[in-house]
Amino acid sequence: MTEYINQGSKDTRSGFGDGLTELGRTNPNVVALCADLIGSLKMNKFIKENPERFFQVGIAEANMIGIAAGLTIGGKIPFTGTFANFSTGRVYDQIRQSIAYSDKNVKICASHAGITLGEDGATHQILEDIGLMKMLPGMTVINTCDYNQTKAATIAIAEFDGPVYLRFGRPSVANFTALDQKFEVGKGILLQEGKDVTIVATGHLVWEALEAAKILHEQGISAEVINIHTIKPLDEDIILKSVAKTESIVTAEEHNYLGGLGESIAGVLALNHPIPQEFVATKDTFGESGTPAQLMDKYGLNKDAVVSAVKKVIKRK
Repeated sequence: MTEYINQGSKDTRSGFGDGLTELGRTNPNVVALCADLIGSLKMNKFIKENPERFFQVGIAEANMIGIAAGLTIGGKIPFTGTFANFSTGRVYDQIRQSIAYSDKNVKICASHAGITLGEDGATHQILEDIGLMKMLPGMTVINTCDYNQTKAATIAIAEFDGPVYLRFGRPSVANFTALDQKFEVGKGILLQEGKDVTIVATGHLVWEALEAAKILHEQGISAEVINIHTIKPLDEDIILKSVAKTESIVTAEEHNYLGGLGESIAGVLALNHPIPQEFVATKDTFGESGTPAQLMDKYGLNKDAVVSAVKKVIKRK
């Protein structure tokens, strides 16, 4: 089986910050906006190098979205930054009307997604943002798995024409993808081949899926692992090719099972290749306060949960 090396834990929000800094040096049309969370979004270096291309909007997220939409009319490429909860739920009307409906080239960059926001609790955690964003016509939805991939995605979406929702997180997680990777919007990545079950994961759950595959390998179960970083548009081909071989699938995400990656894949399977599916996701619930590790364990978003789901789905084949 393929062995992936943890190059050292890093937070994905720093991947965004470093990617934005690089864009500041290479793309003069990139501008950044923030809703009073510069440090949390790691925007400091971009601001230091490009003070005239940064707009501090304050705690006025709806206004930030409107300003970003307006900036596109002059040919700018705005990157907005705040927590995922405030990037979506608080400003859904403004995103729908001013960005999605108007097809504005705004990059909505959302940190502190999911329950790994941690101690700030349920009011700041969001587990429904992928569903909100993927339902908007024309919105591209990206959920990266580590520092390197987040940096690469941040740089890539500047060249992508159209509205994008880029989701990343607060905690330090395994950094295991290639430093020099080319990020392709809408293209899933086959991380490991297998024959008994397909595991499709996104975001923080990709590393957990790889760790689960190691455990399963030791138990004689061959798992194919796919990293779906772009939830919309979904790479249906890579999924259908895999399940044609394995005839079972587990989806894993730090999001509500309603509206997330697993639901999108279930729709693809229903139309093309109905097979048993198990979901590793939160089960229609809000989060709570706790450390990221405690919450991932409590809500069943870890390698052990993936292993358990695999064993369950294989029995259903």
